[in-house]
Amino acid sequence: MSEGFSDFFYAAPDGLKLHARIYGEANAGSWPVVCLPGLTRNARDFHELALYLSTKAAGLRKVIAFDYRGRGQSDRDPDIGHYNVGVEAGDVLAGLLALGIEQAAFIGTSRGGLIIHVLGALKPAVLKAIVLNDIGPMIEVEGLAHIRFYLDRAPKPKTFAEAVDAQRRVHGADFPALTDADWARMVRAICRETETGWVPDFDPALVDTLAGIDFGKPLPDLWPQFDALAAIPLLAIRGANSKLLSTATLEEMQERHPGMEQITVEGQGHAPFLETGDLPETIAAFLDRIDRPVGIK
Repeated sequence: MSEGFSDFFYAAPDGLKLHARIYGEANAGSWPVVCLPGLTRNARDFHELALYLSTKAAGLRKVIAFDYRGRGQSDRDPDIGHYNVGVEAGDVLAGLLALGIEQAAFIGTSRGGLIIHVLGALKPAVLKAIVLNDIGPMIEVEGLAHIRFYLDRAPKPKTFAEAVDAQRRVHGADFPALTDADWARMVRAICRETETGWVPDFDPALVDTLAGIDFGKPLPDLWPQFDALAAIPLLAIRGANSKLLSTATLEEMQERHPGMEQITVEGQGHAPFLETGDLPETIAAFLDRIDRPVGIK
């Protein structure tokens, strides 16, 4: 145990060695929380939120934050064709099986939310509550094109300060609400220090998985999968400056899932930092309302 978590390694269905962080391992009595990061992100993205949910919130929870294959401390896959949400959803289920977790609340940022849609098709009983962070069943082409643009042109900073500056140059316009501490925390979450400088902590081949996308056409949607989540309590979080999740999609999500709760985070884009402002308290309160319905102590 270090910094409030322990490392957990397990085998994917195809034998690849994968990693997750476990916070609040002794916490029981409430559903655990499973945190699923974005395309090139990793378990460190959820560190502060996981600490809050496991050590500070009213209802303390076990939290599991996954590194998908090719990210963080999970092994890289020699076949980049396996870097897809179907395989990654299977990897998450394998991790939950290894941990003995049959039901949980899920928090998915960006790609993590897409994986939740797939889990709803593969094993709906595992989903007790859902938090979607700046993601829905329809992705805006502009947002995904923006992601590919900055991944294709990712700088190679030599120092930590250069790495922070690089992130601010790319994302600063969409995130005016972030502080210096927020930017520094972001870099430590998504990068690792090497002898040659600070590099993104993911398999560079991941960028190649975006190469075949035709940004001149609408992207496939997941409305049928979203509709299948209608009975599951859902909190949708959108960055006010998001290019990936449109207000129109959020409105349609609300129409199709009338019980959905939603928050718009001012001063942030794709995707809001879940440890900022009152988001940790809001997420914890949502989970507690679902886990302990009114009238039950």
